[in-house]
This record gives sequence, C-alpha cells and structure tokens, in this order.
Amino acid sequence: MSSQTASTPGCPIDGLLQIVGDRWSLLILRDAFYGVRRFDGFQQHLGISKKILAQRLRSLTEAGIFNRVMYQERPQRFEYRLAARGLDTFPVLLSMSRWGTRWLSEPGKEWLQLRHTGCGEIIEAQLVCSHCGERLTPARVKPLAGPGAESKDIESLARAIRKTSS
Repeated sequence: MSSQTASTPGCPIDGLLQIVGDRWSLLILRDAFYGVRRFDGFQQHLGISKKILAQRLRSLTEAGIFNRVMYQERPQRFEYRLAARGLDTFPVLLSMSRWGTRWLSEPGKEWLQLRHTGCGEIIEAQLVCSHCGERLTPARVKPLAGPGAESKDIESLARAIRKTSS
C-alpha cells in the first residue's frame, strides 16, 4: 500500500500502517478474530466488493498476516487463517475497540462487549507494563531510541515531543 504522506523508515507504527492502514484491512482482521475464515464469509459480513476483498486478502497474505489454506480441492477453495503476525494485531484491534466503545457508544448501548473466558467477566482492555503490571498512560511512557534507530530520526522525534510538552 502506498502512502501519500512521508513515511518514517523504521517506525513500527508506520510499518504496521503500510500493511493494515486502511478501513477494509482492519475490518477483515476484526472479522478474522470473530471466526470468519472464508472469502464468501468476509464478503457477506462486510458487504465489501469481491475485487477489493480479493486485493486486501492477497496483500494481507503476502504480508504474513494470513495463511491461505485449501479446504476444498474441486473447485479449489481456500480459508484465510490468522498467522502469528496476524494474531499479534489483537492488542491493536482490542485498543481500537475500547476507544470506539468509550467515545462513540452511548452508555448502556455498547455495540460490543468482550468476555474473558478464563474468569467469565466482561472486560475492559488495558495496557500494562510487562515488567511491573502497572497500567500504562502517555505520562508514564517515554520514547527512547532502539538499537535499530537512526539518531537523526530520534532527534527529530525528541524535538517534536519537547515542542508539544512545553
């Protein structure tokens, strides 16, 4: 997928958006997490054109988000199963769902609720520190250069952060 804006080489958010940064790709991923696997299932549930769906499934498969698995030989039919890369998008979609529920739903009229199968309770997704378990907020997270970062990219990011936090 091409972007009309300048990209940030090495930025993980930019990289993810290059793969799943359009509405249809995200909705296809959502439906895959709900259990949809077949072309006709995606097409029927989303109301997406066959041409666009074929393009998105092809690009998501090429990007390693889906594995294409034959389930019928004559005629050949395939399922689209989430690969490890696809399964790792779950926290992204969960966070987007949480945001949409909080800001776009009327209280008591939520479109979707999520139940934790382990304890049976309705959950609200939260990001927590993988080391101490503390809830993460923007004020408690500081961006640092990683081993693969170019210093000029991080310096540019640091300047932008300083400007917005002054």
